[in-house]
Amino acid sequence: MSLLPFACVALAPASRAGAAPQAPAAPAPAQAPAARNPFQLSPEERARLDQLTREDHADMLKQLGIARLRPGPNGRAAAGDPDAANYDPAKANPFPDWPDVLTLRSGRKVATADGWWKERRPEIAADFEREIYGRVPDGVPPVKWTVAEKVETSVGGQPVVARRVVGHVDNSADPAITVDIKMAVVLPVNAKGPVPVLMMFGFGNMPGDPVFRFPGMVEPAAPPSTDQLIAAGWGYVSLDTTSIQADNGAGLTEGIIGLTNQGKRRTPEQWGSLRAWAWGAARALDYLETLPAVDARRVGIEGVSRYGKAALVTMAFEPRFAAVLVGSSGEGGAKPHRRNFGEAVENLTGSGEYHWMAGSFLKYGAAEASFGSKNAGDMPVDAHELIALCAPRPTFISYGVPEKGDANWLDQQGSFMATVAAGPVFRLLGAKDIGVSEDYRVAKMPPVNTGLLDGQLAWRQHDGGHEDRSNMSFFIAWASKLFGYTAPVVPADQARMRADRNSHLAHQQLLAKAKSGGIDLYFEGDSITRRWGATDYPDFLAHFRKSFFGWNAGNFGWGGDRTENILWRLDTGELDGVNPKVIVLLAGTNNVGREPGDDAKVADVARGVKAVVESCRKRAPAATIVLTAIFPRNDNAAVVPTIDAINAKLAKLADGKSVRWLDINAKLADANGKLFEGMMVDGLHLSLKGYEVWAEGLEPILTELLGPPAATDHAPPPTGDPSAAERAAR
Repeated sequence: MSLLPFACVALAPASRAGAAPQAPAAPAPAQAPAARNPFQLSPEERARLDQLTREDHADMLKQLGIARLRPGPNGRAAAGDPDAANYDPAKANPFPDWPDVLTLRSGRKVATADGWWKERRPEIAADFEREIYGRVPDGVPPVKWTVAEKVETSVGGQPVVARRVVGHVDNSADPAITVDIKMAVVLPVNAKGPVPVLMMFGFGNMPGDPVFRFPGMVEPAAPPSTDQLIAAGWGYVSLDTTSIQADNGAGLTEGIIGLTNQGKRRTPEQWGSLRAWAWGAARALDYLETLPAVDARRVGIEGVSRYGKAALVTMAFEPRFAAVLVGSSGEGGAKPHRRNFGEAVENLTGSGEYHWMAGSFLKYGAAEASFGSKNAGDMPVDAHELIALCAPRPTFISYGVPEKGDANWLDQQGSFMATVAAGPVFRLLGAKDIGVSEDYRVAKMPPVNTGLLDGQLAWRQHDGGHEDRSNMSFFIAWASKLFGYTAPVVPADQARMRADRNSHLAHQQLLAKAKSGGIDLYFEGDSITRRWGATDYPDFLAHFRKSFFGWNAGNFGWGGDRTENILWRLDTGELDGVNPKVIVLLAGTNNVGREPGDDAKVADVARGVKAVVESCRKRAPAATIVLTAIFPRNDNAAVVPTIDAINAKLAKLADGKSVRWLDINAKLADANGKLFEGMMVDGLHLSLKGYEVWAEGLEPILTELLGPPAATDHAPPPTGDPSAAERAAR
């Protein structure tokens, strides 16, 4: 059994050792529970399911002629204990030579794409079906989808349409078994056309539904995956796995497996829960193909832990899925069965996890059986070949770090080796692999937070725990690039989260700065503001400190932000409780961009800046806002008239009291907008000389509002670019 949280949480205790108990002649009449969160069961319900699971497990052992299974290693046992899991790399590879992904069973090498598709791939897929995951039976009943609820709401501040959808599986062949597949389909409102969608194995949560969290698990710094997807212009699906098939052996006579088997127990070649969940995902994709707002050619599949296994199995067997994010999948997923490191085959053959696999899989944990015994080295296939079945479609293998809860049990290194070993198939099919030239036997993982994301096969180990939310921004950017998809622009006065991880980390820094208190002078804006008070621009920071010492200044600018991004940061707490006396605001430069715009663009940017002003006034009603005119930019002189037109509108927002207007552009550039010598470093960002001009313009206003600078200063320490800190740490 798995003895680590969520990585492979056993819902019934695994059979550790000894002779298999005798099974009853027929399955117990008790039914598995209806779809629910499988991690929230009463002790009585868990005990009932445990007993039914043990009986079903024993029946499968009897069918296979297995008298005794080898016990699986214990992930919590101390090193040196007889049943402790191995974490010694020197002992991790008892079967170092894995099946060659491009060699047929006959021994002939496959050297062409045609040979892969017609010969080798079908051979590998058949082995996985027969020995590992089971096959989907012929004649699985059809599914009829209905929308149970449709609401307009928001996710991450973005307007969405959310549908609660139910897929009723035709159960006329066995009316006693009902299978109603549940999922939530959430799509952005602002999309101009069909959008990519990521289908995520989970609990079918609609926006606002409670989200289950394991007690004690550290919340990732990254925003929820759902927010990240919507912010990037994607849609998402939350698919309730247990509405397809229960996550325990007791449920094998129920769900879609039980329905197709008319309530009988499985035979060895029949499918397990992983394959059943994959089937359910394919049926959910059938529904998505009916929605005009979904780009059905760009639907990905995602899961973490057991659901990471299911995501990889889904991608391998359902060619319509366009991409996959495989999170912390471990044994039965991207971890090689042949590796002796952490979890092992014997854990999956025990009664806690066997239901994920085909019955035939139990043979490879047999110590005593009518056929002798088998182990991982006897398997005809392994994890690298499962990854290869996904080729050439985008396949992203993701893990976290043990220090944060993504335990060594999962064998991150082994999964990296499997990713390397799958590379030849991607290359054969004209796709790029992760770019590692070493043989898989000696290939070592790159440093944490180092993404190998240049090809259709990708790897990244993030610095978070047992989740892939910390890799979601990288997956979205990687998949969007491969899909050729760019998120639609939203109105400048509508809050929108940035989709990149660096911005998420910066937001956490700025939230901490806001909570530190002691800020009387609050600077807000984009990179022009940020550089003035950031640790990664020491010369500018020194000038910032010198100019505003005694006024308790905090800089909250962030590079690349548009007005909608600033609105999101304000909406999510960066000004809450700060209560500054003065806010200096410079916003809209990135909305303007390098190209001139028409009246609609001018009006849009002006509305965006006005929305930021109003957001600041709402959160700091006692503060005076010093609204600074957008600076001229000479990276394209043709854009200056657009900036002038916007500034003319912004000037009207000032009332001379709660909002002051500051326009220093005449000191930065001539009447035509041409910058004076030395004012900017690149035609866009101020030089030290330019910041001196801005400081001179602010000084009399700040002196009036705050009084002369004090002899002491209690502003919080400055922050910087998180990516710069990460680079320095490597």
